[in-house]
Amino acid sequence: MKRRTRLAPLLLCATIAVVAAACGSDDSSSSATTAAAPVATEAAPAATEAAPAATEAAPADTTASGGTVKIGFITKFPVDFYDTMVDAAKEWNKDNPEAEMIYAQGTSGTDDEGEIAAIESMITQGVKAIVITPTSPNVQDALQKAVDGGIKVILVDNDIPGWDGKTSLVATDNLAGGVLAGDFLKGVLKSGDTIAVLEGVAGAPSLQQRVDGFKTGLGDGFTIVASLPTDCDQTKGLDAAQDILTANPGVTAIYGACGPPILGATEAVASAGSKALLVGFDAGPDEVKSIVAGTQLASVAQFPAKMGSMGAQAALDAVNGKTVEANIDTGTEMVTKENAADFGG
Repeated sequence: MKRRTRLAPLLLCATIAVVAAACGSDDSSSSATTAAAPVATEAAPAATEAAPAATEAAPADTTASGGTVKIGFITKFPVDFYDTMVDAAKEWNKDNPEAEMIYAQGTSGTDDEGEIAAIESMITQGVKAIVITPTSPNVQDALQKAVDGGIKVILVDNDIPGWDGKTSLVATDNLAGGVLAGDFLKGVLKSGDTIAVLEGVAGAPSLQQRVDGFKTGLGDGFTIVASLPTDCDQTKGLDAAQDILTANPGVTAIYGACGPPILGATEAVASAGSKALLVGFDAGPDEVKSIVAGTQLASVAQFPAKMGSMGAQAALDAVNGKTVEANIDTGTEMVTKENAADFGG
């Protein structure tokens, strides 16, 4: 099960970094030392507003550089993957008290309006940089408004192809991850086997790259009998998988371009008594549990903690005039039952 099973309203809150230095650690976790000054309590999100404004906490103590740098951090919606990303950004912030982080989150993987409202709110609040996992290219105009106002924009997890306003893209190489999944499944299947694909969000470039890469890695000798969009939603993945199994009861394997739909597919496969092999993309906690249990064969692991910490660092560096790479690859790895323990299984 996801840590949150219901879609949450747009969350937007302000945090203040601690003044004293904290202990460093890896991208997944860190243990902070006791700060000389207390950590500010995060403001509670408004429950009814479509895009609530963050309640700003009291100003942080002035640093040697003359003050804090306010950075906005926007993620798509509340699932383990993005929660891990936010947690990592907060841990990073403990070691970087010169940054004041403001957080916002949409309600779904297609909540363009929610992200646009969050961007506009952060512009009003005077952020110097925005780190965002864009829902789609539809948020580009709002981000361009931010850039035109002198705000640095770091895209995380998803790109907006063709938009030159971004300072950097901090993300998985989704095409390479798709190739990894296709090549893995090719080594398991035999020539002539049939495969179905659970796509992500239609029009989302990074998710399409996972499908394109998968087909490249899979190569010839197999038949893709169906390819359906799911909006990266577990229920929609369940429904799509049921449709696939009804039309193709003997399908050999199902590939999911994101984690939640493949979890839905495990339910459909179990209900249908199918022996279809399931390969996903994300390797979130629930997927890893499914792999250990044997209901899912494998998944391509991303590293959302790296995205959170490296995205925040890129934003701070950009504001401070340091050189930031245009593309920062956070890596992928194939997770199977054999190495699931390395991913929390």
